[in-house]
Amino acid sequence: MKKTLLVLLGISFTCFAFAQTNNSSKIDLSNRASDHLLIQYGADSWTNRPDSVRTGGFSRHFNIYFMFDKPFKTNPKFSVAYGIGIGSSNMFFNNTNVDIKANTARLPFTNVDSTNHFHKYKVTTIYAEIPVELRYYSNPENPAKSWKAALGVKVGSLLKSYTKGKNLLTKGGASVYGPGYIVKESNKRFFNGTMLAVTGRIGYGILSLDAGYQFNSVLKDGAGPSMNRFSLGVTISGL
Repeated sequence: MKKTLLVLLGISFTCFAFAQTNNSSKIDLSNRASDHLLIQYGADSWTNRPDSVRTGGFSRHFNIYFMFDKPFKTNPKFSVAYGIGIGSSNMFFNNTNVDIKANTARLPFTNVDSTNHFHKYKVTTIYAEIPVELRYYSNPENPAKSWKAALGVKVGSLLKSYTKGKNLLTKGGASVYGPGYIVKESNKRFFNGTMLAVTGRIGYGILSLDAGYQFNSVLKDGAGPSMNRFSLGVTISGL
């Protein structure tokens, strides 16, 4: 699915690139408002998961970037954009304990169906990210009324990773300490300190559909199964 979506984004980008034949010398960008601020929200998944890694619920991401958009002088319908921002991913789990404070070489994923477990449980990773995009606008003079497409890459450096469990339940489903009980544990040791991803998006005006694929493993080599993160969501841009 992830590869199909990224291929479709690439095909769409190419189609847009050849859809217009207007003389670029007639394009006036003096009043153009660039896509400086990008806000992204959507669903996340870890690919190639073994049976022990039981994700569930609505795993999701929230990203925010400030970008500089530089149109090509030879063809202003194209531009390159680069910037900096923060990306966060929240992976939810079903009756599984992820012991990120374990004194082991590999990160333990433990089934807790028959013992006390949290009603809601997630693993959060937060990265400082540098995105770079090659962009296309069908109407570069007015991006707010333009079809847009972009292909890019981003590099991230891990700032924090932690687990959060809410409302501890008995194996019978009774709350132990009440619904407000929360436990957070933080440790970066098992997670890849560098994130490398390819990205793509397509849309109209300030809204676009985006997809991303982290092609290096979520966990460090030897720290657990080799899993990659796939994201699909919505981008608000041009603010």
